[in-house]
Amino acid sequence: MVPAIAQEESTGEVLMMAWMNAEAIRKTLETGRVTYWSRSRQSFWVKGESSGHVQELVDFRVDCDRDCLLVLVRQSGPACHTNRRSCFYTAVRDGEEVELMLPMV
Repeated sequence: MVPAIAQEESTGEVLMMAWMNAEAIRKTLETGRVTYWSRSRQSFWVKGESSGHVQELVDFRVDCDRDCLLVLVRQSGPACHTNRRSCFYTAVRDGEEVELMLPMV
């Protein structure tokens, strides 16, 4: 299992982090549709398969230690299951959690 960070290729926006195993990597590279491994469901998860918010693979990168992946994608619709563009929609400011973006309508 390796963490995979999804980044919007056109803007550089970090969208989400999920897990991949060797088979998820193979499926992603073969199909061009980003496939993750869901630890909670213990099954493969093709991003957008049920929501329609697909991630089209643009580039697949491996970090220098080979223990983290960066997938550059074209994201259609929100990337987060909360219906936000990014899963990173909160920040800590002055010791308080602040919501940075609202769900997409």
